[in-house]
Amino acid sequence: MTYMNKLFRYKSPYALEETNELFLKSMQENCKFQYENCEDYKRILDSKGFRPEDLKEYDDLAKIPFIPTLYFKQHTMFSMPPRKLLVKATSSGTSGRKSQMGFNFGSLYRALRMALTVGKYHQLLSWKPSHYLIFGYEPNKNNKIVFSKTAYAFTYMAPALSRSYALRYTKDGYKLDLDHLKEKFVQYSKSKAPVRTIGFPAYTYFLLKQMKEEGIKIQLPKGSVMTIGGGWKQFYAEQISKEDFYALVEEVLGIDDKHIVEFFGAVEHMVLYTDCRNHHFHVPIYGRVIIRDVDTLEPVENGQIGLVNLLTPIVDSVPLLSVMTDDLGILHNEKCPCGVESPWLEILGRVGIKDIVTCAAGASELLKED
Repeated sequence: MTYMNKLFRYKSPYALEETNELFLKSMQENCKFQYENCEDYKRILDSKGFRPEDLKEYDDLAKIPFIPTLYFKQHTMFSMPPRKLLVKATSSGTSGRKSQMGFNFGSLYRALRMALTVGKYHQLLSWKPSHYLIFGYEPNKNNKIVFSKTAYAFTYMAPALSRSYALRYTKDGYKLDLDHLKEKFVQYSKSKAPVRTIGFPAYTYFLLKQMKEEGIKIQLPKGSVMTIGGGWKQFYAEQISKEDFYALVEEVLGIDDKHIVEFFGAVEHMVLYTDCRNHHFHVPIYGRVIIRDVDTLEPVENGQIGLVNLLTPIVDSVPLLSVMTDDLGILHNEKCPCGVESPWLEILGRVGIKDIVTCAAGASELLKED
């Protein structure tokens, strides 16, 4: 069994100290594979004077040349032939650009193992059939957006009695239909089966605000859960605080904040960050987080603000070992009341992309060289 598969079969999803050595070996294994099978990635590493054998100790992980997520929106890099890619997906592309990704069996196997372990830990796995209201895209063969695939996969955490979507596919493309979900909320509030929601917080907020203005307040059945993910995207101007969002959910749907779960992730980083009951994104064993100074890009101490650099060996079909996001964040070491000892990541927002563009442009130039 590979070190990567051993890591993703580990039973405790937040035992970072216990898995540091296994994580290092997994990254060594993945880096060597990418270096030998992706010419573009090899060129980038060579230009930085870095080779897989330079990963000798855990602290060497910070030395892996990172690739900005913006770079993947401009270039496609695969480490395997297309015939081995079982799933092809893109980011949501709200900025006009989309990352093109492809995942082989091994990558998908590790993602499944991770989802089951994390889902069990956070008590999201259930045998009780549920109605799903999805604030996202209705599946369609032409839709390759990764969020639509992960949202649909989530509906297997508990048997699905039904699936209803906010973005419904029509002959003219996707149309937002919040009234459809409003009707479903009212309908399912009168049944005994729990309701589970998943999707973009902005659409969820827009519907709940509308229901409150119309005087529609319901009590969803016991066991109902609201899960959100994907961020506010182009609706950042309408974004409200988590506290106000949770209060609105409880007022309109009767779900308290202990039954609201938020996810954080990216198509360029398939690791599942799931908030605890105190709504902290504890770092799971499948990834590591480095916060880097916005100006120097050097690692900063925990507790300081900087750019979020994400590391993981989960994917071997694309070189995603170390990616630099355009998110500003803080990695906290403070003890969390939930009992998880893993540091937790706080996302503060997005930074201006000037420096990220510069990094991506630099990587692009490397690929033009003979």
